[in-house]
Amino acid sequence: GFLDEQSFDKLNSDFIYLKGQYESQLKAIEEAEAAVKVAERDLENCKVTAPFDGVVISKDAQPGEMVSPFSAGGGFTRTGIITIVDMKSLEIEVDVSESSLSKIFENQKVLAVLDAYPNIKFSGKVRTVIPSADRQKATVKVRITFDKSDPKILPDMGIRVSFLEEGKDLNGIFIPKSSLVEEGEKSFSFIFNDGRLEKRELKTGEETESEIQILAGLKEGELIALNPPENIKDRTKAKAKIME
Repeated sequence: GFLDEQSFDKLNSDFIYLKGQYESQLKAIEEAEAAVKVAERDLENCKVTAPFDGVVISKDAQPGEMVSPFSAGGGFTRTGIITIVDMKSLEIEVDVSESSLSKIFENQKVLAVLDAYPNIKFSGKVRTVIPSADRQKATVKVRITFDKSDPKILPDMGIRVSFLEEGKDLNGIFIPKSSLVEEGEKSFSFIFNDGRLEKRELKTGEETESEIQILAGLKEGELIALNPPENIKDRTKAKAKIME
């Protein structure tokens, strides 16, 4: 059939209106999608990702506190959220006297002893000598890396180091020389085992002023007898006393 002019004008007007509504809704959808992307980006920016794997050792900010790379003063702005330590890259930083600095060089082998574990030696090497001196103490800082990580080593622990001469091997365990018994070319020590002293042959290596390196025959954590009597026999009954 045919439409009169009035009906056609009404349908055309409705079409234009609905088309405008459709285009308006499309624009609203685009704006909503853009708002979602902004919200997702803002949410992503709220995530704080550590640049490396590590262990959290302190929580430095509480919920609701402001955090900024720079402190604004007043005690309300934190410069960090948490403190993380990379346990695989712990280093030793020591002060070396200027008079001894000529004996220190990069990659020099080092023996380190933690105050908490005085009977265990950790091997390492000199990573760098800081090119700056402390005039008041007449010292230079030296940074040392461990050869391998160990769960016993924790941040800020007290530690003592010995710089070894070039060519010395650091493998093995170091024990007091007083615990060795020499028989000809062989070296023995008495190890506590199930309430008795077991006489065991040891393979020795490098020596320090008071200690000797054990390359084989002794496991880390085993207890040895210090200053054993000359007439002591294998499998003698004994009670261990830990020396501090």
